[in-house]
Amino acid sequence: MLRPRRTGASRAATLKSDSGGELKTLSTQERGGAGAPAAARTEAAEGARVPRQLWVEEPASKRRMPDAVRTAAVRAVLIMSVTIIQAMVAFLSTLAGSWLAFPMVLSSVASTVVATWAVLDVWVTRQVWNQRNGVVSVPSSTARQIRRERRRSRRAERAAERDGTGGGIDGRRSTGGLSRA
Repeated sequence: MLRPRRTGASRAATLKSDSGGELKTLSTQERGGAGAPAAARTEAAEGARVPRQLWVEEPASKRRMPDAVRTAAVRAVLIMSVTIIQAMVAFLSTLAGSWLAFPMVLSSVASTVVATWAVLDVWVTRQVWNQRNGVVSVPSSTARQIRRERRRSRRAERAAERDGTGGGIDGRRSTGGLSRA
């Protein structure tokens, strides 16, 4: 993940007066701050530009959510935000005594039910994804069986490539005509 590098430029800069009377912003290196190395300070003092790295690559702290879970979460957030807006409109129109109050209260109640359903959908989608593709150490996980089947098919493909024939009798590899006694 790329993040902007925090440098001395983001802190309060020191101002210096030019010969023309204008104020000039000094960088950390020109100021000779604690973050600037000694070589950079001498180059900055000589007027040379020292290139600074704009982005610092940092490893992501967490893995991304699976696509199905992420779409369910986005859907739930959108539905919840619409529900909150509807509730606020219902409340304010009730205070104002508007004719819109009763329909908005009814739609807010219905929207609350839909929002609850959407949040439960995120939870169920996450659980289903974890069971199908996730942790193999859970005894009830179907991921173990799916991965076992994939391994078997890959082994069969590799064996077929090795033999060049595509397998022997009943899917067993041919022994080359020799018996195993």
